[in-house]
Amino acid sequence: MEQARVYLVGAGPGDPELLTVKAVRLISSADVVVHDGLVDDAIMALINPAARLISVAKSRSRHSVPQNGINDILVREAQAGHKVVRLKGGDPFIFGRGGEEAEACHDAGIDVEVVPGISAAMGGAAATMLPLTHRDAASAVTFVAGQCKGLTDQNWAGLAGKGRTLVIYMGIATAADITEKLISDGLSPDTPVAVLERATRPNARAMRTILTDLGDMIAREGVMSPAIIIVGDVVLKSDAEDRLYHFAKQAEKIA
Repeated sequence: MEQARVYLVGAGPGDPELLTVKAVRLISSADVVVHDGLVDDAIMALINPAARLISVAKSRSRHSVPQNGINDILVREAQAGHKVVRLKGGDPFIFGRGGEEAEACHDAGIDVEVVPGISAAMGGAAATMLPLTHRDAASAVTFVAGQCKGLTDQNWAGLAGKGRTLVIYMGIATAADITEKLISDGLSPDTPVAVLERATRPNARAMRTILTDLGDMIAREGVMSPAIIIVGDVVLKSDAEDRLYHFAKQAEKIA
């Protein structure tokens, strides 16, 4: 019998077959599962039927439970002798606040273990045949958050451009601002961009256009979270469907 502790478990981008063996073992035997709202139903179905579920779903940068409250839940449940799984979409340490939760557990003297998951960027790129690095297109990759502590406060200068791939999490709602920010930093308006929506799930979509059309494409296509934005020439090597056609036709009408 495993001792009471907190496990920060990555649920990956959605496809249950992309879970690690360890993740499946832990969620199927946990006493308490503290889960995000974006964890796929197929993964939720693998949870121990006897486990108590605690939802801390988040919507547009607003937690149903604030982060300090989540930390307190993890500590309290572990102190009560429970085996606690904190189930997160993607990977706990990539924009998952896993670092904060691990610190809270350590400060309270609670054993904590991190079980990595396939990130949205890795899973979505693989499913779309989009190589984040490629000898002919990109030798560097950067992950950024599109709405983390204020977009205007983030310095992205030099993170996108020739030979580089920029992956933007949580950027759907701020796509127009992201476009303005990148172009102001010197990136060409014609830079290829892809939007990967609900990556690895049955209803996934992968679309591409150019940077100047990013916000308009997201609006036209009704893109919803979870979704990521990928900027760079590697986008042209992917299977993402071209949505620039619509933009070009609109431009012709205006002209």
